[in-house]
Amino acid sequence: MGSSSLILCNTILILLITFSHHVLVMDAFQGTYGINYGRIADNIPEPESVVTLLKAARIRNIRMYDADHGVLKAFKHSGIEIIIGLGNEFLKDISVSEDRAMDWVKQNVEPFLPETRIRGVAVGNEVLGGNNPELWEVLLPAVKNVHHALDQAHLASVVQVSSPHSAAVFATSFPPSAGAFKESVMPYMKPLLEFFSRIHSPFYINTYPFLAYINDPEHIDINYALFLKNPGIYDDKTNLHYDNMFEAQIDGSYAALEKAGFGKTEVIVSETGWASHGDPNEAGATVKNARTYNLNLRRKLAKKKGTPYRPKTPVKAYVFAIFNENLKPGPTSERNFGLFKADGSISYDIGFTGLKPSSASSLLLSLQKTGAQGWLNSLLIVYSTCTIAVLLLIL
Repeated sequence: MGSSSLILCNTILILLITFSHHVLVMDAFQGTYGINYGRIADNIPEPESVVTLLKAARIRNIRMYDADHGVLKAFKHSGIEIIIGLGNEFLKDISVSEDRAMDWVKQNVEPFLPETRIRGVAVGNEVLGGNNPELWEVLLPAVKNVHHALDQAHLASVVQVSSPHSAAVFATSFPPSAGAFKESVMPYMKPLLEFFSRIHSPFYINTYPFLAYINDPEHIDINYALFLKNPGIYDDKTNLHYDNMFEAQIDGSYAALEKAGFGKTEVIVSETGWASHGDPNEAGATVKNARTYNLNLRRKLAKKKGTPYRPKTPVKAYVFAIFNENLKPGPTSERNFGLFKADGSISYDIGFTGLKPSSASSLLLSLQKTGAQGWLNSLLIVYSTCTIAVLLLIL
């Protein structure tokens, strides 16, 4: 009886370990804070060092803009949840056939699971807000083909398909209750939302109070954009008060979704941030403002609360971005959104620790030991409890 009970206990322990692993696998977003890993630069740290940096900062979610194999290998066993990107330049090809989508999944997703925690594929970026109607036409077929390929590979329950949008998809967004999609976008947006609703994918929106402010600094209170004390705005239709633009923009998205018939769809912010440097005409692009926005945003997300219109749905957001990217085209601000500089040091202090080359390897070793020891201690507690229970049964 003692021997069979011990075997049963060991079996239960194995099942507990297996169950806990699958629970982690199914969690597509850990907590509420994530960060975008842009790499349009020739001077940023190697991916292995980025893993060290993110672990030190306790950032557990990242979004990439491609599926670089070197990066995916570096994140093996890191425990960090990753959304990979299928770039706009591949949409036409992927939309042509399911076989091409399957080839892409077999090359860029399947080989890295489960060691690298790929939890999503962002098909395209800001397509429907862009000025290329040809891409509007192929977005949904590409999305469907990628999802079907994941489903055929038995990965659809682990890897979620999405497609982030820019604010350009909205006809109106102020006040929040007036949020609505552009009529020109709706023939493409509605079927896309219908498909995402069927596969339980959220609505991803790139939300930038910074961009709204620099486009109209005379009429927008910078304190409202930076989460600082201000009179805020009052929405007469909902009787709700907003003291920051970030939440107002999210609720504008919820209003647009409701008008389109998708009121139950969750909104997740796929990009938000504030530039620390800009051109002379980019008002507000300063280190002080960037620190203020990102520090206050981090504090707000840490509270795990919702918006005035959706108070029970915690806001989740990916901050843009890990690094300043020196090769990005466009205005100066585009190259200065990083929370960290090219050498891995912090751009400004919001509570994160930057990379120090001399201590990077020792820090990684420490993190690995701590994580392994913590997991081992948990297993020992479970095993000890189970063993004591068996002994009591024997006695």
